[in-house]
This record gives sequence, structure tokens and C-alpha cells, in this order.
Amino acid sequence: MLGISLSIVIVGANSLVALAATDPGLGGAGNFAVLAGTTITNTGPSWISGAIGAGAAGIAPGSFPPGTAGPQHVNDGVYTTAQTNLTSAYANAVQTCTTDYTGVNLGGLTLGPGVYCQTTAPTLTGTLTLNGSGIYIFLIGTTAAPTTLVTASASKVVLIGGAQPCQVFWRVTSSATLNTTTQFVGTIMANISISMLNSATLNGRALARTGAVTLDTNRIIQPTGCGYAAPAAVAPPAGNTLPATLPPTAAVVAPPSGGGGAPQGSGFPWILALVAGVLAGAGAVGAGLTIRGSRRSS
Repeated sequence: MLGISLSIVIVGANSLVALAATDPGLGGAGNFAVLAGTTITNTGPSWISGAIGAGAAGIAPGSFPPGTAGPQHVNDGVYTTAQTNLTSAYANAVQTCTTDYTGVNLGGLTLGPGVYCQTTAPTLTGTLTLNGSGIYIFLIGTTAAPTTLVTASASKVVLIGGAQPCQVFWRVTSSATLNTTTQFVGTIMANISISMLNSATLNGRALARTGAVTLDTNRIIQPTGCGYAAPAAVAPPAGNTLPATLPPTAAVVAPPSGGGGAPQGSGFPWILALVAGVLAGAGAVGAGLTIRGSRRSS
């Protein structure tokens, strides 16, 4: 049986476009909005649309209420399966980097689907825009040098061009903190713990492998799509003034007259279509494009 390995080089543009990132596969963990390795602690009227799960330490007394959430699982079979699946997804997320953004502020960037690596603690100040349908994986730190993800207050992740919250994954080798009023998108898979400070919102999932999840008057919506149904509606608690829905998209901004191009890290859909054609045996390659292939037996 033959396997085909392709790399595509845009001659003259000095740009390498990698094949698409693959979904790490959450399995049962995808059915949770919040999953903690130890305990879940909540302060204030947090509003969670989706199931929550905690280990043997359980959910801290005085957390729900005042918060509201979907089904609660404490160290039961559903929880155990979800944690096992989370461990697998955490490992599967380690894929070849599209771009290394170590030392670069993610705020202000516009990225297409791909795998983005930051080996030191990343900065997210301002707005990160994700453009286009496809899998986005952010690898924060390494096993040898774990690091944290800490957002700036009022920072944002916005989606345009058909990107979906269920397609975005943040693999954090230590712990993650969403600072006050952060508007975040995607599934956070933290090796240790996750903290959401006052009025931070998450259109995604907060999944902690070995530590706690700490909340403070937050809004979390478990995303639909990517094979997962929308969670059952959960009534807001008294005192929560955060939005009933968290818009996953933003208006597309046209490029300036006479300029503009594909976003940084863009998957260039026409190239993906060309790859499909090559794999189908079409063999048509346009001028200025080099396709390098290798075959190996398996």
C-alpha cells in the first residue's frame, strides 16, 4: 500500500503552506462545557450552557447556586470516560507547526486554519482574528518546558469567514487564565488548571486534565457543530448580565483598495482544492507552483 507525502511551495512568495491540521478528537470530553481534574469552584452568578464534571474532590459547596449549569457529573463513569478522552485529545493535538509565533503577540493577527506554536508564555492583547473554516490548534509550551496561557483584560478572539468555535483548540502545557472581560473562543485543554476571572466569557470548553477549574461570574457556552449537538438551554442566574448568546463571528473587513491578500497563516482554499485534484490523479499543476512528492511502502 502506498502513502503520498506532499508539500506545496509558492515560488517567489517564499511561503510554505502546510496541509490542514486535524481534529484531535475530544470524544466524551466534547460533551462538557467544564471539566476539572480535581474540583470546580465558582464565585458569583456564572452561567454555563453545558455539562460540568469534577473529580473525587467534587464541586465546591456554594458554587451552584449561585451559578447555573447543565448536568453535573462528579467522579462517575461519564466523567471518567471524558477525562480519558481528554488525555487522548491532549496528545493528539501535538502536530507539525504551520508557524512558530514564539514571542509574538497574537493580538492583531489574522490567521487561517493551521497549527501555531508558542514555546514561551504567549501574549494575547487586543483581538486575534481567525479566518476560514478548518481546524486551528495553538500549542502553548512544550512537555520539556511547560508554560501558561494568560490573556490581557478585554482581549478577544473573533471568527470570520466560516470559522467555528468547535474548530479551535488551545493545548496548554501548564495552566490557563482568562483575564477580566476576556472574550475567548475555542476548547482549552490545560494540563493543570483553568481560571476565568470576573466577566470573562468563553464560547468553547474549559477542560483541565489534572487540576481545578475556577470561575467568577462568567458565561460559558459549550459549542455546537463538529459532530456535537447544542447543549440544553440553561436559565441565567439572577445577577448575571453577560450575553445570552456569544456571537462566534464578526463582520468581514474588506482589504484596502489596491492591496490586501490572504490572512497570515491562511489555508488558501484553492491550494487545498489543487491537492485534492492531485490525489485524485488529476496531475494538473499551474505555472509557478512546485509540488514535491515522495512515496513510501507501508
